Amino acid sequence: MKKGWKETPIRGIILEAGSAHEYSTGGWRKLKPVFDRTKCIDCMFCWVFCPDSAVIVEKGKMIGFDLEHCKGCGICAMECPDKVKAITMVEEEKEKK
Repeated sequence: MKKGWKETPIRGIILEAGSAHEYSTGGWRKLKPVFDRTKCIDCMFCWVFCPDSAVIVEKGKMIGFDLEHCKGCGICAMECPDKVKAITMVEEEKEKK
């Protein structure tokens, strides 16, 4: 269940370790990362440099992004080796109502 404004800490302060995962911040994005598995060499640079821990890794391989927490900074795409470029940033499409 999502918290209402009365239950959310003032200014969104994270009060205890490991609780940042409870805050969905993906809605802030203007750009989102797109991953091409066929180009990836699993160097894990994207995982190391992602400030939001939004890169999903399983068994030592990058498998995608946690878009609920990715803010679209593009660091993952910048750190992806030039010869590979398995990650590109594209404009976020908003849901049509």
